[in-house]
Amino acid sequence: MKRIIGLSLVSIMSLQAASMELGTINVEAKAGSQMIKDVRGEDIKSADLGEALFKQSPSVSLIRRSAVANDIRVRGQKKDNINVTIDGAKVCGACPNRMDPPISHVLTNNVDFIEINEGPYNVEDFGVLSADIKVHTIKPKKGFEGEVNVGAGSFRYKKGAFSLSGGTDSVRVLLSGSTESSEQYKDGNGDDFVGQIAREITAGAVPAATQYQPQYRNLDAYTKKTLMAKMFWDITDTQELKLSYTANRSDNVLYPSSKMDALYDDSDIYNIEYAVRNLGTYSKELNLQVYQSEVAHPMSTKYRQMGAINYVTHSLTTKMQGAKLKNSFDVRNHTITSGMDYSLRNWDGGYFKNDVPFPAAKFHSIWDVDTENIAFFLKDKITLEKFEIDLGLRYDNTDITSANPTQASNTYDALSAYIFGTYHIDEKTKYFAGFGKSSRVPDGKELYWIGSMGNSVGTPNLEQTTNYEFDLGVEKQFEDASFKAKFFYSVLKDYIAYNASSLNGMGAALNAYENVDAKLYGFELSGTYIATESLYFDYGVAYQRGKKEYPLKGQTGTNMPDIAPLKANVALNYDYDESLNLRAEVIASSAWNDFDAENGEQKLDAYGVLNLKGTKQFRNNFELTVGIDNLLDKTYAVSNTYKDLVLLPTVGNNEVMLLNEPGRYIYTNLKYTF
Repeated sequence: MKRIIGLSLVSIMSLQAASMELGTINVEAKAGSQMIKDVRGEDIKSADLGEALFKQSPSVSLIRRSAVANDIRVRGQKKDNINVTIDGAKVCGACPNRMDPPISHVLTNNVDFIEINEGPYNVEDFGVLSADIKVHTIKPKKGFEGEVNVGAGSFRYKKGAFSLSGGTDSVRVLLSGSTESSEQYKDGNGDDFVGQIAREITAGAVPAATQYQPQYRNLDAYTKKTLMAKMFWDITDTQELKLSYTANRSDNVLYPSSKMDALYDDSDIYNIEYAVRNLGTYSKELNLQVYQSEVAHPMSTKYRQMGAINYVTHSLTTKMQGAKLKNSFDVRNHTITSGMDYSLRNWDGGYFKNDVPFPAAKFHSIWDVDTENIAFFLKDKITLEKFEIDLGLRYDNTDITSANPTQASNTYDALSAYIFGTYHIDEKTKYFAGFGKSSRVPDGKELYWIGSMGNSVGTPNLEQTTNYEFDLGVEKQFEDASFKAKFFYSVLKDYIAYNASSLNGMGAALNAYENVDAKLYGFELSGTYIATESLYFDYGVAYQRGKKEYPLKGQTGTNMPDIAPLKANVALNYDYDESLNLRAEVIASSAWNDFDAENGEQKLDAYGVLNLKGTKQFRNNFELTVGIDNLLDKTYAVSNTYKDLVLLPTVGNNEVMLLNEPGRYIYTNLKYTF
């Protein structure tokens, strides 16, 4: 397959075609989707893209693990149930405990815009079960321009970033980099990471051995560096080649609610894209993309009391290689796209004691697991007078194999399809509805994960999860306002759930993942209101509920996990003139009353936090931002404690540590553009 991909790239690059401007493609959010632009300006206090999305989208909830690299949920779905791509490349984390989720491998200062497409309405990518998040990074431009950012904030947060871009009409390059660090943040009670663990120890909730050793109690929460390089080459008027490389380097990332911290988290992303247009009647545009991402992630008890004499390190790596070839053309009122998608993920990990490998029988956690997928897809967009109809079809064949001879291989076949229609009543009103079916296969952890005690946590005979979903909505533009409403209903067949009751005789998890049918539904409201020429509001509200069709083995409850309660984002914006913008926003949530208690979740109180921010531009090239998050210094938590993540203390104990959000956080950023 690698040879085929290489030959395809060489062959396509040699094609010659008639003259046609490539131009700039303007991306517009389709009905039912959300476009988040200018992430670099809207949330500049840290590199954490997960936190930025949480602040800007009501449908996104945060899974707080540390001061950085936090995971997200969309409509109550997370992990492999949502698909994340960075410039079209599928990136996977190496940590089975989600310390390095895909969204963490791109930083806010490198993001141009983000598409959030909810539902099973993407057949081009592998594993789009319930949502699709497309991250588009900044692009090089001709001429010469640059940007320098310097930021500082509470808890001794420090950040420096730059980007340089330039070139000619035919060749353009970009170089971007950043460095960032922060001490442990303090919650509204004034407790840093050490203090939050001490609170749990005093309450008898977690063992004293989970506390940091004295010499490590003043460690920074993290340090992070990144570098991104790009080259865009217009080979001819109809051919374009894009090359990019992104490196992320994180050191000593502390995860206080887990028993391990990341010694480092390194990732490298390589991406090649080639496009040729106007090849003929049946090839309006032909695209080939080849990418590879590599992640190395060792996590350890080295800094904790439990590791004072003997510390355990769980070291993991993953590599994702992929290629996509697609062709599109127009026939009357149809735009047809067909293509092939291929990916191969390798995931490997093992345990070390004082940097010496465990005995062979207990060394491997994820034993050199390969997930190989090949798929073919077909799309048709039909444009009528007031109707737009999108159709999609995808066939997947996936083989998952382990190097462990005692672990059986798995093969999955799936046919995904959708129909999505938009009816434009007039230029200001449109209705949309869609129905789709999609699937995602179990990952290497869910199938084959082996705990440090040699217990098989994974369940090797899991079925793939299939989503049958219906979406309905309306978008309306008024003279001084906008409004969008969406409703969804999802039937999940063979949803992969964690069963905390699946224990062996020693209290360790055994075959803890289980298929169960479930239903999920909810709604989202969002919009804007322009009160005056200077004053306007924006708002968003999201709600979802989920139920298992029947309890898991040995349990009685049917509440779905990870279903965050009603959440609202409301903001007041004031533009004094073109150079000064003031913003006050409230992020609020109702209490978390419906939760999966038997699998580690707990009741969370309602909360509401007030954030303030002001941005002033002066002398044309300078922009100063000053902000305060959680102005009233509230103590609250947004992330629950579902035991599919290993949280303090060890698996099997009924008490799980809850991690609070940061307290009052003051920050400033100075940007210079040239």
